[in-house]
Amino acid sequence: MAPAAPQNRLAPYGNLETAFAEPSWYNGLPSPYYNESHIRLREAVRKWTETHLVDSAHEWEENYSIDPATYKQAAIDGLILPQIGGSRIPREWTKYGKIIADIKPEEWNGFHDLVVQDELSRCGASGSVGGLFSGISYGGPLIWKYGSKELQQQILPSLLDGSKRICIAITEPNAGSDVKNLATTAVKSADGKHWIISGTKKWITNGIWSDYFATAVRTKGKPGDPTGISVIVIPKGPGVRTSKMKMGGSWSSGTTQVVFDDVKVPIENLVGKENEGFRYIMSNFNHERLNLAFLATRLSRICIEDGLEYAKKRRVFNAPLIELGVIRNKLGHMARLVESQQAWIESLVYQLDHLSPEDGSKLLGGQTALLKAHCSIVLEFAAREAVQIFGGIGYTRGGRGERVERIWREVKSVAIPGGSEEVMLDLGVRQQIKIALGMNSKI
Repeated sequence: MAPAAPQNRLAPYGNLETAFAEPSWYNGLPSPYYNESHIRLREAVRKWTETHLVDSAHEWEENYSIDPATYKQAAIDGLILPQIGGSRIPREWTKYGKIIADIKPEEWNGFHDLVVQDELSRCGASGSVGGLFSGISYGGPLIWKYGSKELQQQILPSLLDGSKRICIAITEPNAGSDVKNLATTAVKSADGKHWIISGTKKWITNGIWSDYFATAVRTKGKPGDPTGISVIVIPKGPGVRTSKMKMGGSWSSGTTQVVFDDVKVPIENLVGKENEGFRYIMSNFNHERLNLAFLATRLSRICIEDGLEYAKKRRVFNAPLIELGVIRNKLGHMARLVESQQAWIESLVYQLDHLSPEDGSKLLGGQTALLKAHCSIVLEFAAREAVQIFGGIGYTRGGRGERVERIWREVKSVAIPGGSEEVMLDLGVRQQIKIALGMNSKI
């Protein structure tokens, strides 16, 4: 058999002195997924993260808020448009905002999205990343995918230039992963020109500083009926009350309780068709779950990176901690899990890039749910093991174990949003069984 043709190897990049600190393609190994534009993007986002996030994350967490100027800077530097676009960026949007590293819209794919989320997450603070980008990442796509042209023209320009902010408002006190149980109502006014909206939303990321709320409401039926759900964009104004919630972690994410008290909204603020919102929301969840998988994977790498570096420097029993087999065993288990899920992520991103959005949601929604659950489970394991390696320092806010301590505190802020692990595992199995039965019926 003839030897395989040599592949172009990518130039090494990043922290190569610490094993497993970077994805394998950063180490100069061949990859079929990345090209020059991804390399250029990686460098630009890493520089931005080190300039604007790394040194600010601790301060923002302690202040329970992010710096509004940084959000505006993200728009100026071209990081907002990629957040709302995900794996596809329409060219017409570039008149409202730029793309970082001057990537062309037609070049942009799911691996550019992966690079952006991965490099931003290197700050080691899910609260800071979420505080800046969660609202636009999950609220914005509902408008550009399903909103009318008039609604898009009204709202998207101010979102893309960073002058306005948006969040997605789905979760309620009695409706989390069970979206169809939501009870917030939207009733048409007597003249048919407005929606009158009443209800309470909880755990709404970015809600405290949002100008718009892409809100899941009930326009028909009772809680438990998925056919009566719609999405309406609610501007902040009379009848909208927001209050910041105190969470166990991710303090700078702006987690909020939002109360709508007979809020009057133009009928044109309906996103897509009335009573079709459940389908829109389910499709949008796939994007959120994929982003959370990207975030969890980089945070897990940080646990390996910081744990390994500490183990090399810390001396116990007259030898470096890394010379203890039990410590290498911990790091080995962390590494095997992270490296395997990196491969799963890249495979899934490739498949999504080569399917239509509709087919991707239908055929890979279950896989995405399983991936999200897997990545959050691995993150919990990696954070726990890293804290064990650090000992007391890993349980102390600030200092050498700062990132590990914060990640351990933030694990559930990755595991719960977008659907709990239990719901994701069940959904993934049910979806794959459904697909298998469909394929079997065609044989």
